[in-house]
Amino acid sequence: MLVRGIGGIILVVLGAVWIAQGSGAMNGSAMSGHGQYAALGVVVALIGLFLVVWAWRMRNHDRGQHP
Repeated sequence: MLVRGIGGIILVVLGAVWIAQGSGAMNGSAMSGHGQYAALGVVVALIGLFLVVWAWRMRNHDRGQHP
């Protein structure tokens, strides 16, 4: 559960960086200004968000079963 949450947060941040670089908002790499990296960043961020939500739901589910 903890690994999913941390991994999800890392993927969300990584996706956000790729979106910023791909859209040209962040310069300084070969990815800057290339739209395909922004699209890939959206996919990575969504996967990360899914992992964070999954970890959060599992945490809340486990708390409900153990008083």
